[in-house]
Amino acid sequence: MKHSLLLIFLFTAFAAIAQTPDDALRTAWFTQNGTARNMATGGVMGSLGGDITANHVNPAGIGLYKTNEFVLSPGFSLNNNKFNYRGTDTTSNKNNFNYGTTGFIMSTSSDNPHRKWTSSAIALSVNELANYNNHVQFKGFNNFSSFTEQYLEELTRDRADTNAALSNYIFGSSLAFRTFLIDTTSGPGGAVTGYQSLVPISTGVNQMYDAVTRGGYHEIALGLAGNLEDKMYVGGSLTIPIISYQRDLTYSETDATGNPNNQFNSFQYKETFSSRGAGIGAKLGVIYKPQEFWRIGFAFHTPQFMSYTDHISSSITANTENYAGIRTATSKDLNSGNDGERKYDMITPWRAIISASYVFREISDISRQRAFVSADIEYVNYRGARFSSADKDDNSLDDYYKLINNQIKDSYKGNVNVRLGGELKFNTIMFRLGGAYYGSPYADANLHANRILATTGIGYRDHGIFIDLTYALVFTKDAQFAYRLNDRPNTFAEQGGNRGNVMLTLGFKF
Repeated sequence: MKHSLLLIFLFTAFAAIAQTPDDALRTAWFTQNGTARNMATGGVMGSLGGDITANHVNPAGIGLYKTNEFVLSPGFSLNNNKFNYRGTDTTSNKNNFNYGTTGFIMSTSSDNPHRKWTSSAIALSVNELANYNNHVQFKGFNNFSSFTEQYLEELTRDRADTNAALSNYIFGSSLAFRTFLIDTTSGPGGAVTGYQSLVPISTGVNQMYDAVTRGGYHEIALGLAGNLEDKMYVGGSLTIPIISYQRDLTYSETDATGNPNNQFNSFQYKETFSSRGAGIGAKLGVIYKPQEFWRIGFAFHTPQFMSYTDHISSSITANTENYAGIRTATSKDLNSGNDGERKYDMITPWRAIISASYVFREISDISRQRAFVSADIEYVNYRGARFSSADKDDNSLDDYYKLINNQIKDSYKGNVNVRLGGELKFNTIMFRLGGAYYGSPYADANLHANRILATTGIGYRDHGIFIDLTYALVFTKDAQFAYRLNDRPNTFAEQGGNRGNVMLTLGFKF
């Protein structure tokens, strides 16, 4: 399978904290988040403007402001996951609080009839681009492959001797070797000829993957936009992405035969992983009104340049029955009681958005506008993510990240997201509907993935106060891997289910 991953490890403790292309996807494949108004219309904001979310999508949109505004957007998410792993269905749920675009906009207007720039605005806002709070759990019977085979591949590829197997792979292979989950094979005279797994793959094992994830992808944006004769709006924002991601993983395999004499009963792998990063980027945009009711927009999001620090600790408990009994090994025991640490840099994929909006009865008194429809087409270059070492003088790390970056180019592709939405206004009350389709980022046609968004909401505006309430439902189709192998096709869980999101926005004009 094209999507099989080449996990290259170095002969150091650092190497055991393997980078994978999946780490890059966390910062690229997500549905649009913003204020309740923005979400209710499917996330359209490429040409519409007049909402603080524009600061994170097309900053030219804040150029439509001629008043000051403060916005607060709390929310709540409900994750309902469905997985099918090798014919076995599993469900899991996790609910959590989140937030949409929150911040303020300050605007200035010119009374000089000879000035072409009639107004300008500055915005400072924060938005949660992606929410990582989730519970991924699936299980099934497997007589095709085992989690332990990744350790066999690693030790065999590196031609590791027993000393290396004991100490050089402290977050994986060394733990498996010390618990006799992986052991040596011998030739004439007792010489070590290779490694074997004690897991009886041919008769099958019951596998279970259980991961609880937390954190989010947050973005602070400082935007500036200008209004050229109420005809063209130009803007840009300086963005500061801040990422926090934690995962508590438990994975197990249990003998499906119940045979007490086949030298394997079960093993359990546990891992605690955290990743924190921050960086800088920019978003640029323009909105043009070719005719009175039409708006056309274009926005470009530059790659974000980010620096990360990851920490990891892991353990394996294996029961090999009369072979070696029950044994436990932990990474902290092999690392002076400390977590493993890795520092590296990353460039996120760029994206571009083209958009068009039609506003009914668009006149200078916006309170008399009656409706709008808007659509965004967004292209994301998922395969453009790149990792690099924080230590620029270490050539071995450079080679490692070149291999990972090649795998990103092979595993992902660029794809298109489409958003459509509208609003109908009755004096102080507004009704909204929207929808969106997010295409698969995977290059492998065997991985069927997409996200479909359906949204609705209601709003109230009067005397400088507005309240918006939205419900957005995301239908998810994705693939989840328990482990990855190089020597055979990978097996994965097919993910379905949905995520509901309730968003409330409170705003004050002043």
